[in-house]
Amino acid sequence: MIADRALLTDLYQLTMLQGYYEQNREELAVFEFFVRKLPKSRGYMVAAGLAQVLAYLEEVQFSPDEIDWLAGTGRFKPAVLDRLEAFRFTGDVHAMPEGTVFFPHEPILRITAPLPEAQLVESRLINLLHFQTLIASKAARSVLIAPDKLLVDFGMRRAHGSEAALLAARASYLAGFGGTATVNAGMYFDIPIYGTMAHSFVQTYSRESQAFIDFAKANPDNVVLLIDTYDTEAAARKVVDLADTLHAQGIKIKGVRIDSGNLAEHAIKVRRILDQGGLQQATIFASGGIDEYKLAALIAQQAPIDGFGIGTHLDTSADAPYLDCAYKLQEYAGIARRKRSEGKATWPGRKQVYRNYDDSGFMCGDTVTVENAPCTGKPLLQRVMQGGRTVLPQPSLMESREYAKGQLSRLPEALRALSDTPDYPVIISAELQALAKSVDEQTLL
Repeated sequence: MIADRALLTDLYQLTMLQGYYEQNREELAVFEFFVRKLPKSRGYMVAAGLAQVLAYLEEVQFSPDEIDWLAGTGRFKPAVLDRLEAFRFTGDVHAMPEGTVFFPHEPILRITAPLPEAQLVESRLINLLHFQTLIASKAARSVLIAPDKLLVDFGMRRAHGSEAALLAARASYLAGFGGTATVNAGMYFDIPIYGTMAHSFVQTYSRESQAFIDFAKANPDNVVLLIDTYDTEAAARKVVDLADTLHAQGIKIKGVRIDSGNLAEHAIKVRRILDQGGLQQATIFASGGIDEYKLAALIAQQAPIDGFGIGTHLDTSADAPYLDCAYKLQEYAGIARRKRSEGKATWPGRKQVYRNYDDSGFMCGDTVTVENAPCTGKPLLQRVMQGGRTVLPQPSLMESREYAKGQLSRLPEALRALSDTPDYPVIISAELQALAKSVDEQTLL
């Protein structure tokens, strides 16, 4: 990605590396990324960002200008700078496939590598997994509310930077959105792109009808006209009046877009005008401050809207803008390790997550246990990288999208609600609890 530089990290990663190198603390370490608890109103999460993590791990290294800059800070010794100059990631990665539904305390990714390597990649790894998981999980809520509607990511202009805009388009598409308005995401990730026109185009004309005609001629294969610049229903009638003239020129009106006001009320009136004018096939697309809550309300009102542009609330995950997530050391030099901080204690050791399903095929409970411990259910973590190179062929974004669709289809109905969702059963196995007790007893304080 655009920001994949080795110095895209926190300073304490580098100061710790200096200590590790000087004391030869370079044995294998195991770190795991997980979410401690779900945001309010969320019943599940959707894992995303693994593809970018693997690309980062394969490519991360310090460039000459970065080494020179670090030397100029006076913080790092020459021997350490030499080690950083030769830095490469040589470890293993186990992860849940992108699109996997997961729950608190379940590791979605595990890094096994020499301690300095596993430590250094922490900040960027969290950065990539946190954001795309946050957005995919937000997008999935709209997908489940409106599975038969076209949902389009409209959020680039209010995303928190260019990388966020691109990754939000990717994450929302993975979760089931139909496409994005962000053109660069179309090129970069091969995501379908959608767009209509802005009010400014209409405002440059003295006559709204002429704006519609000229736009249609300029874009004959994508005639979706924005009709709420002045009077929404009056503009809909103008669209009807223009239909025959455009049709005679081989141009078909594909649809109209409404971006303001009472969307349900306007859509009902516009649908009637279009149908009575012979434009039954023309679609109605709505945008303007839409999120999953407003979407649910419009669906409940049976508003005749065929598609929705969802922007600001999606790309910023406005109602839950961050996850309580962590990347924590679970083993070093073959010995299980455990953090015991108040409110932030971890489960030690290398772990696996097993999922069980009921007779109807819906998820009914997960177990987090020690890796290789006997357990019923389907294991969710799989090796995807070994020795710093991807070993399991990674699915395309479209394949991950289909996988996510299958995951969401097996989500219990109660967890699909937008609020007041029950806790999904996640069991911490007896073996894992016993390991934690053993680690506590052996830890010298």
